[in-house]
Amino acid sequence: MDAIIGFLNTIFWGYVLIYGLLAVGVYFTIRLGGIQFRHFGEFFRVIRKAPETDDQGITPFQALTVSLASRVGVGNIAGVAVALNLGGPGAIFWMWMVALVGMATAYSESTLAQLYKTHGPRGMYRGGPAFYISHGMNMPWLGAIFSVCLILSFGLVFNAVQANSIAQATQGAFGIPTWLVGLVIAGLVAVVIFGGIRKIAAVAEKVVPAMAGVYLLVALIILIMNIGEVPGVLGQIVGSALGFSEVAGGVTGGVMAAMMNGVKRGLFSNEAGMGSAPNIAAVATPVPHHPSSQGFVQALGVFIDTLVICTCTAVIILLSGVYVPGGEETGTVLTQSALTAEIGAFGGYFIAIAIFFFAFTSIIGNYSYSENAMVYLGAGDPKYLTILRSAVVLMVIWGSLQAVSTVFNAADASMGLMATINLIAIVTLSGTVIKLTKDYFAQRAQGIEPVFHAADYPELERGIEHAIWYRESVHGRVSGEEAG
Repeated sequence: MDAIIGFLNTIFWGYVLIYGLLAVGVYFTIRLGGIQFRHFGEFFRVIRKAPETDDQGITPFQALTVSLASRVGVGNIAGVAVALNLGGPGAIFWMWMVALVGMATAYSESTLAQLYKTHGPRGMYRGGPAFYISHGMNMPWLGAIFSVCLILSFGLVFNAVQANSIAQATQGAFGIPTWLVGLVIAGLVAVVIFGGIRKIAAVAEKVVPAMAGVYLLVALIILIMNIGEVPGVLGQIVGSALGFSEVAGGVTGGVMAAMMNGVKRGLFSNEAGMGSAPNIAAVATPVPHHPSSQGFVQALGVFIDTLVICTCTAVIILLSGVYVPGGEETGTVLTQSALTAEIGAFGGYFIAIAIFFFAFTSIIGNYSYSENAMVYLGAGDPKYLTILRSAVVLMVIWGSLQAVSTVFNAADASMGLMATINLIAIVTLSGTVIKLTKDYFAQRAQGIEPVFHAADYPELERGIEHAIWYRESVHGRVSGEEAG
């Protein structure tokens, strides 16, 4: 297993994704005219207004919180510490770069997911990369491969990663055996995921804003306590990334080590380009009723995850004085030590509690993605979903007993294959993304609320579901199907 996982990681992260993720992000940033910078305000506008009553989907805000539930997890606490340990302070700079260009990637993949969504079992919206690969590229077999990768990675491996972080943090802070922690978490996860996506969305909508807010408040207090040192820390991050400064006793590999670890951990945290968040983006009822609006929502998720929460974690660790590049402490333990150095014994307990909520919500968010993949594979029947849910619960228990390195490496391999397929798909369909974006802002420029008019896209007639998009708009325009 170690040999196979090591080989896959060498291929994906040594040759394909380390450059592919940045290249695709830059590609969409350029083709969309720097949309994440020029239209940043739009990211917030599209989540302020709830949709009209709709029993087919969830609200844009719920879609944001579910995707944040998945994004904001082990990568923000343990993953940042791992990146610092293996790549030095410069790794954080590359996490920023992945996030900045990744916002354009996240926008593109979630826009496509909205466009090609369908009605699944019991009439609820379903969609994601497998659907736009199948309906947009006419390659259903590749959509099936993607779905299997998604189930294996997010449904199983990644949830083991999250459970591992909870178990290690809880044992370190409170001395509770990891097997007992695994059983407790498995029970809580079962209560939520057996309720389906609506239950997951309802839990995420309440828990995610609260947990992120408390974490950021503690981070803000620490930054204020050390305000004079913050500019130096930020300079250290940039200097290390570009090779302008070296940290004594630091990691080997210099700039390349910083870049590789920053990109890997950055993607693991914000998931831009991985093809995960589009699965929940497709379930939302967009406001305004245009595919691009959900693209903005998920781009905002990348910003919050990496440029806000991950940065806070990194700065706290670098301010604490406990960080030693390449040292023995890494992952959750390093972050706990940093908080303890800053705010006393409470810091260790606080990180354990934060890990619990961050990782727990990640598990339920990850599961929601897997459920969409099951629907694509034609296994959306309750009996098949029960099997998947049971497997997720077992993986939570298994993950609580495994070594961090083994679990992380397996996650990297499965994520690499998934991301590679998704990146190829969104670049292939980039022309559609560009047209949708121009259409959205052309309507905004006219002072009207953007609405997707399917009749303007005859090339998509066979790829999109007419019952969703072919309808009379609020501006009195009627689609070709209705007019006929």
